[in-house]
Amino acid sequence: MSQDGASQFQEVIRQELELSVKKELEKILTTASSHEFQHTKKDLDGFRNLFHRFLQEKGPSVDWGKIQRPPEDSIQPYEKIKARGLPDNISSVLNKLVVVKLNGGLGTSMGCKGPKSLIGVRNENTFLDLTVQQIEHLNKTYNTDVPLVLMNSFNTDEDTKKILQKYNHCRVKIYTFNQSRYPRINKESLLPIAKDVSYSGENTEAWYPPGHGDIYASFYNSGLLDTFIGEGKEYIFVSNIDNLGATVDLYILNHLMNPPNGKRCEFVMEVTNKTRADVKGGTLTQYEGKLRLVEIAQVPKAHVDEFKSVSKFKIFNTNNLWVSLAAVKRLQEQNAIDMEIIVNPKTLDGGLNVIQLETAVGAAIKSFENSLGINVPRSRFLPVKTTSDLLLVMSNLYSLEAGSLTMSEKREFPTVPLVKLGSSFTKVQDYLRRFESIPDMLELDHLTVSGDVTFGKNVSLKGTVIIIANHGDRIDIPPGAVLENKIVSGNLRILDH
Repeated sequence: MSQDGASQFQEVIRQELELSVKKELEKILTTASSHEFQHTKKDLDGFRNLFHRFLQEKGPSVDWGKIQRPPEDSIQPYEKIKARGLPDNISSVLNKLVVVKLNGGLGTSMGCKGPKSLIGVRNENTFLDLTVQQIEHLNKTYNTDVPLVLMNSFNTDEDTKKILQKYNHCRVKIYTFNQSRYPRINKESLLPIAKDVSYSGENTEAWYPPGHGDIYASFYNSGLLDTFIGEGKEYIFVSNIDNLGATVDLYILNHLMNPPNGKRCEFVMEVTNKTRADVKGGTLTQYEGKLRLVEIAQVPKAHVDEFKSVSKFKIFNTNNLWVSLAAVKRLQEQNAIDMEIIVNPKTLDGGLNVIQLETAVGAAIKSFENSLGINVPRSRFLPVKTTSDLLLVMSNLYSLEAGSLTMSEKREFPTVPLVKLGSSFTKVQDYLRRFESIPDMLELDHLTVSGDVTFGKNVSLKGTVIIIANHGDRIDIPPGAVLENKIVSGNLRILDH
């Protein structure tokens, strides 16, 4: 078959597939009740657009030859922005801000049911508690009215709303909106696996929230975007709710509102220097004359090692983003926000292989005018993805004040220790059971724990500590033990490291 013939044939198949998907989605929509109909239709229309793009796109979405390092002035050092100081009218600058937290994730990877934001991380405070405390502290200190907006998913919305009542007396207005609910598609047929709009019973696994890139459309569709513009708000600060370092930074906000060259940025991405642990993080590049976020999934296989290199791509995206509300409205109405599609394969409990199509919020940077990267200190990236991260933020390495965690002044060097807890610690309840109290970690560099290990009260860990219980053995670190540069192995022999 000639090349023209082959591409015509592919086009016919593509059109037939789109038609089949359209019919399936129409069938699903007929099962919606009158009060579900409008938002279900919006969701399914959004999915159809994404699916159409998915069928059009071929291979890796970036041409490696066009990727360049960003120009010097397109990524500013935080120190330079901080050196400008703050104006006297910082309150009026703060009143232009809305804080948005991405709250769509569940705590399943840490063995918890319900929204991840409701896991206790420090002195019984949850991620959500700390967020509310931070913003309340800002509003009280500067006599401002910075609202908090939570982007929930259908997985987290109900549980989150129940808990919000406890903040009724806090000095923070809290709003929520839901990201879309899209149907998972069968990996072989590419047709939706859902038969109706419900997401309970056998349909539980048929739906998914399509990644945080969905924020622009969902925020716009919720009506909140127009509400805030009407109230005179100008920027949103967006971050993951599990990044405890993502606090409102007055210096960055001032830079946005009062730019030194008089030209406002529509989009600022906080980046930070890569370490060996961050080689998979998305990086900012220059591509066809614009700043562009490149994720590892977009990189052609032959160039993955080059992408991971700390010397060529020195920074990665923290997902702390500052975005102009007016720009989101303009681009959303022009249908001009372009984000690469992330194809996420999953295997469901019954063994069925599906794919979900997602987008990432930072990928939209290339659609905005006058975008900027700011290279911030590592302290603004403190995500809690695992119990190893949880151990760090619960320990005396950090002190907590008004909902914000800061590295303890008693630690002599500002780097965070490398902590690797084994599979016996994966679930939060197992992790908590294995520590009678959180060890003193002020002088720790590296901790690896594997197997059935428990820690008594007031243990102190210094330097490099490796504790490995062999299969069938158990190691109990006694109360008050001080382990400095030690390897503790299966039969509890303690060796110098």
